[in-house]
Amino acid sequence: MDEKTSEVNQSRQFHEVTLREFELTDVDDYFVWASDDRVSPWWRWDTFTLKEDVLAFMEKTVLPHPWMRAICLNGRPVGAIWVTHRTAEHQCCAELGYVIASQYWGRGIATEAVNLVLGTIFGDMEGLERLEALVLVQNVGSQKVLEKAGFTKEGTLKKYLIHKGKISDMVMYSFIPADN
Repeated sequence: MDEKTSEVNQSRQFHEVTLREFELTDVDDYFVWASDDRVSPWWRWDTFTLKEDVLAFMEKTVLPHPWMRAICLNGRPVGAIWVTHRTAEHQCCAELGYVIASQYWGRGIATEAVNLVLGTIFGDMEGLERLEALVLVQNVGSQKVLEKAGFTKEGTLKKYLIHKGKISDMVMYSFIPADN
């Protein structure tokens, strides 16, 4: 093996992405992305500044969620991914959301996590036929994640919601197993 090949192999870091349920002991890891000003602009929450507030959020929202998982890299949480049913009339449809600490952006971890969800969610949620994801138009990185995972871009929903006080456009993505 030559010197250049050795350098390339040493620079590659093996990572194993897994999903698991959150525990309160994950608060320090959760705080990493919840307090990151590069992450919070894409989400409904404002940047957390106190670990106690993250702990309260985990107790009130994260742990009771019916399908929220930690995205783990080599066993340690680096993000979260969740699937939420819409309404009773739309039980065949659910929405996917995810967040990952900014220091892990661009490494394929989010795409791998989405693929792990796609491998099980249609068996986990009875009657699920369609998984959707809504992304802010400006969040090009998240759009790339969904496209790499096999989601179909259905279009842009103009003036779809108020995000942090501003009327925003969203891009609708879907994954329908029969289409893939």
